[in-house]
Amino acid sequence: MKGKNNNSPWSLQFNTAALVLIPAAVGINYIGKLFAGVLKLPLWLDSIGTCLAACLAGPVVGAIAGAMNNLIYGLTMDPISTVYAFTQAAIGIVVGLMAYYGAMKNVKGALLTGILGGFAAVLISTPLNMIFWGGTTGNLWGDLAYAAVLSQNASTWIASTVDEIIVDVPDKIVVLLLVMGLYKNLPKSLLSLYQSNSKIESLD
Repeated sequence: MKGKNNNSPWSLQFNTAALVLIPAAVGINYIGKLFAGVLKLPLWLDSIGTCLAACLAGPVVGAIAGAMNNLIYGLTMDPISTVYAFTQAAIGIVVGLMAYYGAMKNVKGALLTGILGGFAAVLISTPLNMIFWGGTTGNLWGDLAYAAVLSQNASTWIASTVDEIIVDVPDKIVVLLLVMGLYKNLPKSLLSLYQSNSKIESLD
């Protein structure tokens, strides 16, 4: 995506396109989460919009979009989801910074971004899981790993961390590869709405 430039990635000056992007990202997140839930996938797929917003408009917009996603979901569906707004915000920041410094221009960079985003989610979500869910994530595949680790007499913290890693890291890798594919196919006229003050580099 765009490489390093003279504009700060922490800019709080949002144009209309960036503001419109936030609710759109929330909608994409919701659709991804619904899709994964219906198919009972071993992934969340609830941060596609967050990551796309972060890549297009920077870490601040990505963080806002991610946090709004969980706040809205928490107010309408599951109150505990609200606390995971911190996790989504962290993902938006990590992905936005990686994109700002050009890491999302190829598959290798997308993989690295996915790994870092996944571990950011693990770092924040694991303590929340311990507080609210006894260490589990609510994802079938991750919780099977949680039970397997506990059966080896490991601590609940270790089991919870493994649970999160098994779900979040692969999830973010898949999400970032999807986002990279989406971004590479967006017309430059659309990209310019978010990067009007920056040089848009070729992704070819």
